[in-house]
Amino acid sequence: MSKNVTPYKDSDKTKKEQVAEMFDNISEKYDFLNHLLSMGIDKLWRKKAIKIIGKKQPKTILDIATGTGDFAIEALKLNPSKIVGVDISKGMLAKGKIKIKKLKAEDIITLEYGDSENLPFEDDSFDAITVGFGVRNFENLEKGLGEMLRVVKPNGTVAVLEFSKPKRFPVKQGFNFYSKYILPKIGNTVSKDSSAYTYLPESVEAFPEGDDFVDILSKVGYKDIQQNLVSGGIATIYSCTK
Repeated sequence: MSKNVTPYKDSDKTKKEQVAEMFDNISEKYDFLNHLLSMGIDKLWRKKAIKIIGKKQPKTILDIATGTGDFAIEALKLNPSKIVGVDISKGMLAKGKIKIKKLKAEDIITLEYGDSENLPFEDDSFDAITVGFGVRNFENLEKGLGEMLRVVKPNGTVAVLEFSKPKRFPVKQGFNFYSKYILPKIGNTVSKDSSAYTYLPESVEAFPEGDDFVDILSKVGYKDIQQNLVSGGIATIYSCTK
């Protein structure tokens, strides 16, 4: 099981409360920083994940840890009837709602406050679920994954996009240097939150990636689990069914 890394070391709040506070703090600059620090590659990763869930032509999609709604917006390409995005950061949701309004997509996408470990939906509610860079922020990983399994329909697809630890030279060395030195410096300067972009590499390091994460998915009850490494193993798309 992963170590429970938290953003604010001196805080006595729970991980969940700290994560919500962190994203509220950086919400104003989040989209700018996200695309700058990933050099836009994160958009390509989401496109790949959406193609995976698109094979079954889902009509109802849930996006967990939706943030400012990037995954939900990408899922519009599948022509679904309904997309629901949930997040514990009200600041991020507010920014996402502005983006969705500009796209005139409010009739399809709704963003709402919600806890991944206690989802406000009935069993078997969605054809597909996506999570982008969110599961490593769960306070209780298995509980959150179990809730996702509960609300997806039988045979529905779940796609989890999460950072990995690259294994091969030179991607491994480059990624480690970037995440340890460059990313925190730029992130802290722009976002003015000195902990947020230090937490990111720490949470990636602590996350049980690859086969370890597959084992957890299997234990929770997912089937047909596949791993698709992207960009030399910087991130992985895990896809599975109920």
